[in-house]
Amino acid sequence: MRTLVLNAGFEPLAVVSFKRALVLVMNGKATVIAADAAHPVFGLTQSWDRPSVILLRRYVRIPSNRRVPVSRRGVLRRDSQRCGYCGAGATTIDHVLPRSRGGDDSWENLVACCLKCNNLKSDRTPAEMGWKLLVRPRPPHGTTWLVRGVDRAQPQWEEYLAPAA
Repeated sequence: MRTLVLNAGFEPLAVVSFKRALVLVMNGKATVIAADAAHPVFGLTQSWDRPSVILLRRYVRIPSNRRVPVSRRGVLRRDSQRCGYCGAGATTIDHVLPRSRGGDDSWENLVACCLKCNNLKSDRTPAEMGWKLLVRPRPPHGTTWLVRGVDRAQPQWEEYLAPAA
């Protein structure tokens, strides 16, 4: 089981194993915010609820220039697995400006794409096809994008991962 680690300001910071989370709590570096009481951890003399969300007692500064690395999985997640051209379910990614024409592997040049649109478009631009993008490809933003493992979030993490209003 995994544990969500929140910075002292309640922003998501990391996802760690429950063992690492328990060590942080036992050393006084974190406090348990939410726990799984149905699956306790047993020691020699006592037992503890398995932590699912912990809060660090001290604030950890995150560099502001941290960028989210481009990946196929990230593009699909950013576009909610929806094709940037027709809106259908997407399983592939497409270069808006094809690589054969100098297009790069950047957040601004990649969109999620269904197999049908990807095959039809081939090495042409959307303008040459008479297509319009449904979304403007941009780099993802927000602290949850910088936290590894959040894409497989557990239900008890939802209130801590929701974007600030």
